[in-house]
Amino acid sequence: MSESSILTPDAQLDLRGTPCPINFVRTKLYLEKILPGGLLEVWLDAGEPIEQVPDSLTMAGYVVEQITDCSGYFSLVIRRPVVRE
Repeated sequence: MSESSILTPDAQLDLRGTPCPINFVRTKLYLEKILPGGLLEVWLDAGEPIEQVPDSLTMAGYVVEQITDCSGYFSLVIRRPVVRE
């Protein structure tokens, strides 16, 4: 990975051990607190969380910029969209 492709999140949320759909709800609530255009890194368990949460966030209008397999859990970097008026 080149240095230009490394994303630096504005905040981090560890949701390992949190079941679906609570992990999606907590992610969405946290994203609403950060500035538009900001990045949130979320740690999720393998299985249902990594299978469900990224798709649910995309359907809710968020941009999943990166998914990394961290050996035992997954790291998602999600961007809060900038609202155009």
